[in-house]
Amino acid sequence: MSTEELQTQHYEGSLLVQPDEALPPLQSLLLGLQHLLAMDIYVVPFIIAGILSLSIQDSAFLIQATFIASGLGTLIQSRFLMKLPVAQGPSYVPIGAIAGIALAHGTGIDSLAAVFGAILAGSLVVCILGLTGIVRKAINYFVPPLVGGTIIFVVGLSLIPIGLKDNIFTVHGTGTITENIVLALVSGGVLTLCVMFGLHLGKRGNWLRIGSVIIALIAGCIVAASLGRFSLKAAEAAPWFSMPHFAFTGFPVVFDMPAVITMVLIYIVLLAETTGTWFAVSSVIERPLTNEQLDKGILGEGLSCLIGGLFGGTPATGYSTNAGLISITGVASRHAFYGCAFWMVMFGLSNKLATLIASIPAPVIGGIFVIVSSIIALSGFRVIRRLDLDERNMFIIGLPTITTMALYLLPQDYVAGLPPLLRYLLSSSIATAAMVAIILNKALPQKINLYNDKD
Repeated sequence: MSTEELQTQHYEGSLLVQPDEALPPLQSLLLGLQHLLAMDIYVVPFIIAGILSLSIQDSAFLIQATFIASGLGTLIQSRFLMKLPVAQGPSYVPIGAIAGIALAHGTGIDSLAAVFGAILAGSLVVCILGLTGIVRKAINYFVPPLVGGTIIFVVGLSLIPIGLKDNIFTVHGTGTITENIVLALVSGGVLTLCVMFGLHLGKRGNWLRIGSVIIALIAGCIVAASLGRFSLKAAEAAPWFSMPHFAFTGFPVVFDMPAVITMVLIYIVLLAETTGTWFAVSSVIERPLTNEQLDKGILGEGLSCLIGGLFGGTPATGYSTNAGLISITGVASRHAFYGCAFWMVMFGLSNKLATLIASIPAPVIGGIFVIVSSIIALSGFRVIRRLDLDERNMFIIGLPTITTMALYLLPQDYVAGLPPLLRYLLSSSIATAAMVAIILNKALPQKINLYNDKD
């Protein structure tokens, strides 16, 4: 069944700018910056650097390389391949695999040589899958509207507790949970007010919707500064520019077969995860995903990961939060994502800019993040609620929802003791929940009667 059925119903939002509409360069840069600030690109390489106890210099190299890879990947997807308003960024899924491979090959930046080799080799496999159309055919067969809507719903649902726990209820450095909650309420509240007044004012309030994220971040940072939680000193001290490194000449690369096989399996999980992102974006902009876009999207995913390996960054994949931002701002223009790609590359070339975005307190971003995540979940609900919610369909929706929450709440010490393949699979609640929905949709008969009525 074609995925085009996912987006045949009338869109209930209010887009101000359509995907193919051009924007003035300055507006593209402003909107692109909003998308970048909501993505937390630096978090994944920062976590990996911490696990591997990398030096400050090596940590900066990993973070900046990930920014560059994400920027080039975003440009490839939005401008040349999928031609949709999508952004690439580092996924949390490969963290365990990257750390495991690295720790088995020594210490310091040299321990990542096998990781970069696995990223490069695995990305070529993904490119081949995109060129052959194998994954797209599987998606068309296994993902009808019910499953697609469920995947979109669990994408948003899985992000909400992450934003609440990691960004708001966890104290990083100085401060208290109360302060975190206040900062999240300020940024989330200002964002909500901007959108509400923007909608109330009609066309005169479009600027409020378009600039809502930037305004909310500025408000949150001002309050954070008054609490001693935000400072520009680190950004002022950081150098402006630093040249990127390249594989084989700037850092070592080793091709280790077990590491390559592990990374290929991780990429398969990533493809399942990023498919949910594409569905979410497609639902928000009311444009069906074509077979050509799916094939090119998978190819773009492979090229993004290939670029990550060439520059020394982590694998890049489609980011779900951008779909929520499109709904909030009403701007779906791909030109905003060109601007986002520009900022990603600039942040990758500038220690000062990277330090500036890293200085924004986590709860300020968290207040915006959870709202965006809820909008993603409700985008999936739009698709689901138009279908017949009989007992069969409720099971297909309900069990993946339970799976999503169960994997988030599963004790990490238990997960750490599982076999590597199972551990990597369970690290992505989105991919696992998607597989549960797909299996149930194929396994359950079209008509079931749970009550054994004889009338």
